[in-house]
Amino acid sequence: MDEISRHCLDDSQPETVHIEVHLPGRVDPARLRTAFHRALARHPRILMRQAPVRWWHRHYTWQLTAAPDVDPVDFPPPGPEALARARRRALGACPPLDASPPVRLEVIEEAGGGTVLLLTVHHTALDGPACLRVLATAAALYGGADSAPGPSPVRVAGPGTERPQADDRPTAGRRFSRPARIAAASGRTPHGGRSEHNAPPGHGTLPEHDARPGHGTLPEHNAPPGHGTRPEHNAPPGHRTPPGNGMLLTDLPIPARPPRAPGQAAPYTVNDQLLVATWLMIARWNRLHAPTGPHGTLSPSTSPITITMPVDDRPRGVDMPIGNGTRLLTVGFGAEERRDAGPLTADPPDPDAVARLLRRTATRTRALKAAPPGRQLGVPATLLTAPVLPVMLRGAVTRALRTAAAPWTSTTLLSNIGRIPYPLDFGDAGRPTAVWFSAPARMPRGLTVTTASVAGRIQVALRWSPALLDDAAGARLGDLFRSSLAATAWNPPRNGGAAR
Repeated sequence: MDEISRHCLDDSQPETVHIEVHLPGRVDPARLRTAFHRALARHPRILMRQAPVRWWHRHYTWQLTAAPDVDPVDFPPPGPEALARARRRALGACPPLDASPPVRLEVIEEAGGGTVLLLTVHHTALDGPACLRVLATAAALYGGADSAPGPSPVRVAGPGTERPQADDRPTAGRRFSRPARIAAASGRTPHGGRSEHNAPPGHGTLPEHDARPGHGTLPEHNAPPGHGTRPEHNAPPGHRTPPGNGMLLTDLPIPARPPRAPGQAAPYTVNDQLLVATWLMIARWNRLHAPTGPHGTLSPSTSPITITMPVDDRPRGVDMPIGNGTRLLTVGFGAEERRDAGPLTADPPDPDAVARLLRRTATRTRALKAAPPGRQLGVPATLLTAPVLPVMLRGAVTRALRTAAAPWTSTTLLSNIGRIPYPLDFGDAGRPTAVWFSAPARMPRGLTVTTASVAGRIQVALRWSPALLDDAAGARLGDLFRSSLAATAWNPPRNGGAAR
């Protein structure tokens, strides 16, 4: 249980993880409900709730229950807007912490004969990989197939897998520099989480995507004007931003990487390419939305872009610990990127500059992963969670410190789930054609990028705070990510020339 998150809960910025699984066929409602309840019993730590708390208590108390307090499985009425409404609920309403389990499963029947399983997870209690493990057990109980995870990719050790020496490590900018912030869309005033252009509660978020019959992927966002987007409403100055997040789902090819000889390590990973694509997206967006200087020239920020990256070292079998089990690493970008800013933010980005950035990013991520894990969130979090003062007083101190530390929060978060390790075979309903995850996008970051891989494609979810972006800006940001990821693809040499 994430006690820091529990102290800082805010109804206007729900801490939900959204998981969306698209199946080609129909599920049997009674069988699915039974299978999911049996899966909860096989992973009993998901059956938790928060006990009543008084201001003088020294800590929050969490209770395990023998059975769910409420039925987490729901079958909303089908219809053309059923999936859009379920997504709005996933991004705007957390499952309660005082009722077991803190997860909600909505089953949406699509017009083309498919089914969408939409899970909403309270991130204070659980993370996405833990909930996916429970869903894999439910799939095995429903369809009869094994839920054991597939083999992990082979990681070949080679030069560069050791932690680099200090003089070989790429610099990451001044140590105490404030990270860059993502430029707000026109009309957005992200300070304090307020905006003067807001939609009313319930007008949430999403470009809707419909599965194409017989296809294993979903179309990229290409909705006609006004379809599935939040209408703009003018509100009086100071009117609070509506609860929830905006979101864009898209499906992209995995960018090519250079071939490697047997026994040799890859120069960089798909995760490194996703990090570079995220950096390029933000740098290009901020360059396009840079403030105007005194002589009408653009004044781009010189603050370094930093990206938080969750790393999950837990086993994926039935014994996987259920809860919040990832550790957070921050990948810094600094002086080298500032020197290459012009070629990197060009349209399209310069291939040689991107190749240099990929190599530097690979070195940085290897160093971070090779370093021994320390205290999650550092010594301050250890002190704030120590049961010395009453929980309500510690909560007030935690919220004040979080606000004070906001300028040093990383620019964004990239959560790469990677290849879905489970078959998720639901028998007659089939195996997933697409799986999306999305992480909460609290201010001051205001934007998260979450990726997963299914059937050789990358499912990308961009999720943003409406205090920072509207749906039109989110769609433009998605276009930038698409072209930025394509820019990281390896190109074979032509006519005997050098490859990038």
